[in-house]
Amino acid sequence: MLPKPLSQKTPSSISLKVRCFRASEPIPLPSSSPLSSVLSSRSPKRVSRLLRSEAQHALMDYMHSTRGYTFSDAEYISENSPRFIESLVSMIDDKDDVLRSLERFLRYNPINEFEPFFESLGIDPSELYLFLPHGMFFLADDHVLLQNFHALCNYGVPRNRMGKFFKEAKEIFGYASGVLLSKLEAYENLGLRKSTVVKLVVCCPLLLVGDVNFEFVSVLDWLKRIGIESDWMVNYLSCSRTYSWKRMLDAMLFLHKVGYSEEQMHNLFRENPKLLLEGFGRKVYLVFGRLLKVGVEMNVVYSYFVEYPNILLNKCANDMLRVIDFLGAIGMGKDDITHILSKYMHLLITRSLKGHKTVCQELKVGKADLYQIIKDDPLKLISLASKQEQKGNGKVDSHDPRNYLEKTTFLLKLGYIENSEEMAKALKMFRGRGDQLQERFDCLVEAGLDYNSVIEMIKRAPMILSQNKAVIQKKIDFLKNVLDYPLEGLVGFPTYFCHDLDKIVERLSMYAWLKERNAVNPTLTLSTIIASNDKRFVKYFVNVHPQGSAIWKGLKRLSNKDKN
Repeated sequence: MLPKPLSQKTPSSISLKVRCFRASEPIPLPSSSPLSSVLSSRSPKRVSRLLRSEAQHALMDYMHSTRGYTFSDAEYISENSPRFIESLVSMIDDKDDVLRSLERFLRYNPINEFEPFFESLGIDPSELYLFLPHGMFFLADDHVLLQNFHALCNYGVPRNRMGKFFKEAKEIFGYASGVLLSKLEAYENLGLRKSTVVKLVVCCPLLLVGDVNFEFVSVLDWLKRIGIESDWMVNYLSCSRTYSWKRMLDAMLFLHKVGYSEEQMHNLFRENPKLLLEGFGRKVYLVFGRLLKVGVEMNVVYSYFVEYPNILLNKCANDMLRVIDFLGAIGMGKDDITHILSKYMHLLITRSLKGHKTVCQELKVGKADLYQIIKDDPLKLISLASKQEQKGNGKVDSHDPRNYLEKTTFLLKLGYIENSEEMAKALKMFRGRGDQLQERFDCLVEAGLDYNSVIEMIKRAPMILSQNKAVIQKKIDFLKNVLDYPLEGLVGFPTYFCHDLDKIVERLSMYAWLKERNAVNPTLTLSTIIASNDKRFVKYFVNVHPQGSAIWKGLKRLSNKDKN
């Protein structure tokens, strides 16, 4: 059923001066808004939870009962457009009866329905003028937009992610009936699960513009060729990033060209998904060209990229360029540079060098003398010029160079900056070898958590990775398979993993028992249940039920029995 029409009065004849309402001050509006905008009519003020709730109810009733939109649409719009709600409340004087006042206001003052609609989809109110359609005031006027919006919703696209579609691929909301669904199904026909297609288009809306993206298909073909499931790749995509399928394809073709086997490519991308998703930066290709320029043979250059895959990381590629520039700046010839690179590449790709002028000043020597020192003993390049050789600043782990390198490599993948204070703190907090940290990290991702979310969790609570893989798996298994709790809840509470497993089992089991008897709020967060102290937990989660104390003691006894 189409939304109900409003009064036949023309908008210009409707006065904003209703009893108990302030008149809106006239202000210049974007040409796309034919009537006065609620959001731009006055600066909204924060309102209390009660006022907000009443205003939301009034807006929902208007959208559903008066305008005839579906209940789910009306409810979502009213509950997810806080700035619009605040603006509505600020337009009335009678704060004692907000619901009745707003019902009267909406009866005589039609709103631009696109404003709360777009805000509810995640578009900032300051950007609304970019999306408000010209000459339209009611959502029902653009039935094609609504039709495609509902096609995405019905397919499984979350409403709170829809704003990205309007920002990056607005044209899809002008498709004829059935076109959008056919495009989604075309990606399913490539062998992708429906849930994977949803995650894919949410992160990359442009895939729905035009025909099936050829470069994306080529990337899938390559992944299949090297033994990586396409679902695995999509799991690492982030809605906050923009991806280039051409760049990914170029990265794969480059690796193939330099001699990577399918197994090596498989292992490389499995170990470092960012290399696939972000491709190689310009610095990597500059290293390739610079090595050829200084005289390193093509097959040797190829072997560097195969033997030392860290060169593919932007940070390491940049360090490699500094090494080549450093040696060239002190007058070293191509043959000597080639010799040093060939013999000490495994060390040089792990070092950040100071500038040659800085080293000359520190040693009080000229370029010619520095050249001779390094030529006589190439390892002096590392001991004299490497920033990592500075002592007493907490930036160097001098005990086990290999362990330091493994840890540093792992942290670089997480986005830490080498030689930064943040990196120094992280090196102290992460316990275990680099390969163990990677294994524990992978355990979290393989459980179903988003790759980028895991990175944020680890940065907020590094101690997560100080636990062995078995303990992490047990804590995930209990939450996911025993309680059927969504893993997404861990993103906001990463310190969940830092609590003792027995404590987790006892408290969540108690909470589950209370929920079955409607004795507790069923939507409490993990942190509320687990992080509260013992006294508070007993008060709010044990003593709230007549049998609570007995059940709690039974859970404690069972836990102690398992320990013994």
